[in-house]
Amino acid sequence: MTTQYKKLEQTWRWYGPNDPVSLQDVKQAGATGVVSALHHVPHGEIWTVADIMERKSIIEAAGLTWSVVESVPVHEAIKTRRADAGQYIENYKTSLQNLAKCGLKTICYNFMPVLDWTRTQLDLEMADGSKALYFNWIDLAIFDLYILKRPNAEADYPASVLTRAKERFNTLDQQALDALRVNVLMGIPNEKEIELETLQNSIQEYQAIGFDGLRANLVYFLSEIAGVCEAEGIKMTIHPDDPPYPILGLPRIASTADDFKFILRSVDQPFNGVCFCTGSLGAGVDNNVLEIFNVVKSRTYFAHLRNVTKDSDGSFYEADHLGGDVNMYEIMKALSEENALRATAIPFRPDHGHQMLDDLGKQSNPGYSAIGRLRGLAELRGLELGVTGNY
Repeated sequence: MTTQYKKLEQTWRWYGPNDPVSLQDVKQAGATGVVSALHHVPHGEIWTVADIMERKSIIEAAGLTWSVVESVPVHEAIKTRRADAGQYIENYKTSLQNLAKCGLKTICYNFMPVLDWTRTQLDLEMADGSKALYFNWIDLAIFDLYILKRPNAEADYPASVLTRAKERFNTLDQQALDALRVNVLMGIPNEKEIELETLQNSIQEYQAIGFDGLRANLVYFLSEIAGVCEAEGIKMTIHPDDPPYPILGLPRIASTADDFKFILRSVDQPFNGVCFCTGSLGAGVDNNVLEIFNVVKSRTYFAHLRNVTKDSDGSFYEADHLGGDVNMYEIMKALSEENALRATAIPFRPDHGHQMLDDLGKQSNPGYSAIGRLRGLAELRGLELGVTGNY
């Protein structure tokens, strides 16, 4: 029997009216859906119907669809289950209800402590002269040991990393150290960046919570919002940790196949889904990305397709979409087969992209310049066509 394929929904992340990449650019790239969020709303506050509709109207006026909300941030009070967590849960539920009223029902979020994605360099030069995002364990150790000065941080690194970090630190001037600090603490574009003191305090808080405690707090969060999600037909998609291992003494709970088995089993309801990110998961030295997809495929409601090239110690750079350690052919084949079973197409976006060509001289959000993502989307579109034969 021949599989009847339909196309995945091609989407593009857009940070709103302040994004250097315009909605016209998005259309010219060939995407039909937009992935966006209200980054100007402080974490934990309610997203109003008026604010949501204003953003939706802008997107639709450009001839596009707001397909996925990425992200509705989970407040730190919920992740740590502080005394005031209940109020932030209620705010979150109200935001979900307001989004549903506006027809937005696929929601991406993460449960990473304090920091979102973490990189140590934003402009690693590739052989072709383009620039990529980079995570280097030696530089992270320098930040941890000599900038953050986390107590007992040495215990988290092998002797070889400690030695190399000390040697490299001795070669860096203050300007280089400042750049490293900014890179590690950088937040989501258009949102407030993390302060060093905030990070220090949060690390202490999460040390008391630990891996099991953070897992329990995620289950608490999902259990609390389950009623609203089921009533409104909302699909929540948790984004994997990026990078997918503990850093700076902070626990990680969405990094491995076992993590996702636990998440889906602990709140075993259809709303509880996954944003399948090949780049984040591909950075894990022991992760088999295809095996993880097979664990989560029935609950995959959104996909980020990106590639990485990594070394044995876990350092990695963001490679061409079809050129890294992740076998994107296998992933696209499996994703297309799952998509064929769905009543509605799974949305995916080309996640990140190299800064290249004219964009090298432009200011853009790290990882989100136009041309690199356009190239990535074109390659992925062609790969899907080759896999499915669906013209």
